[in-house]
Amino acid sequence: MKVLVIGSDGQLGLEFQKISNSYDSSSWVFSTIKTLDLLRLETISFFLNNINPSVIVNCAAYTNVDKAETEPKLANTINYKAVDIISKWTSENNKKLIHVSTDYVFDGLSKLPLSENSITNPVNEYGRSKLKGEIACLKNDPNSIVIRTSWLYSSFGKNFVKTMIDLMKKNKSVKVVNDQIGSPTYAHDLARLIIEIIINYKNESGLFHYSNDGEISWFDFARSIKELYNLDCEIIGVSSKEFKTLAKRPEYSLLNKSKIKITFNLEIPNYKQSLKNCIEIIKNEA
Repeated sequence: MKVLVIGSDGQLGLEFQKISNSYDSSSWVFSTIKTLDLLRLETISFFLNNINPSVIVNCAAYTNVDKAETEPKLANTINYKAVDIISKWTSENNKKLIHVSTDYVFDGLSKLPLSENSITNPVNEYGRSKLKGEIACLKNDPNSIVIRTSWLYSSFGKNFVKTMIDLMKKNKSVKVVNDQIGSPTYAHDLARLIIEIIINYKNESGLFHYSNDGEISWFDFARSIKELYNLDCEIIGVSSKEFKTLAKRPEYSLLNKSKIKITFNLEIPNYKQSLKNCIEIIKNEA
């Protein structure tokens, strides 16, 4: 079975590269912007025909939430138009597509964990482009799987965990928003889940939610990072109104993971255990 990972130089894609050698039953192809530029829409089908994978995992996305406000066409091309082409190809060629999406498809007004049936209403351009990609994926290829995730981090790439560690090392205090609620996702855990789906649950389809277990704010997340890395820095909680950003963020985007737990017989690690695992790797690489 040949598995193509699109966007393999991002933090999730790099986790796939790291652990794929443990799975001998599959051959892996890892594409980056150098081999498959999703902005060049006319090249996508040719590339897929040439590789002819059995399974495609689409990790690629335009993820700069603030910059998407000033570059909506760019975000739309990568997060929607490219996905539209990929999902049509997998449907026409009877291949499997697993597409990764985001909690930012929600407006953050809910007070309860969000299920796959919760009403979507993105509040920024990034979320709107990702929602259009989800809709296209499931419409074009009903056999596909879309996994929404939240607050993704890894020992690879740029993310909240690595940024916080860097800031805490350099500063006596760091301000972090304390009124946005959700749960982090360790990219390593998500990659392992997707591989498990590819090997044992290939016939499943539809929309699923995944993050690590726990309900926290970004402020709580920063405090956990400080504690686990043993850093001497004051974490100051501030409101979203005080911490101005170009793009609005959902205040509450905690994902309900009941469906994915039942469907894939899954035990999801608590966010703090996964964070500890990641920080140990970061420490060893420092």
